[in-house]
Amino acid sequence: MSEILVKLEVAQGRRLFGVLAIVGLGLTLLYIAAVFPPTKILSLLSLIAVGGLFIWAGTRLYRSTFDTVLLTREAITTQSGRVLCRLDDIATVDRGFFAFKPSNGFLILLKKRGGRSWAPGIWWQLGKHLGIGGVTSPRQSKEMVSIIQILLAEKKAAQTNSE
Repeated sequence: MSEILVKLEVAQGRRLFGVLAIVGLGLTLLYIAAVFPPTKILSLLSLIAVGGLFIWAGTRLYRSTFDTVLLTREAITTQSGRVLCRLDDIATVDRGFFAFKPSNGFLILLKKRGGRSWAPGIWWQLGKHLGIGGVTSPRQSKEMVSIIQILLAEKKAAQTNSE
């Protein structure tokens, strides 16, 4: 494995707040279903289903936030070994105010279409769009974007010089 340039780690306070907010909402919905059950059975089942869904999402967020996003000169990967994208596959990086990006994160537009996958609070991918961020450290996120942009500029300059 090549040298790690930047590690994008989870901010523990954000992780705790996110998990507690999501699980808390799920427990609140289940509490309402148990203590103040609606008269219509469909409403009761909806409260239970949505409450369970929020608890599941909170546990998924909790588990996924043990991972870390790593940047090397070749690729963006996770500490668990998943390759999110290769630097050669990046078309643009957007950290703008109006970008459809995760909180404290950035959006990468890829040259090739990828699959659909998601690690709550860390990253998501839908087709050519890869969003990185969420409950991660804002400082490390800005640092990662800056280094990605520098690496892309270096590669573009090298291609221009070789032509």
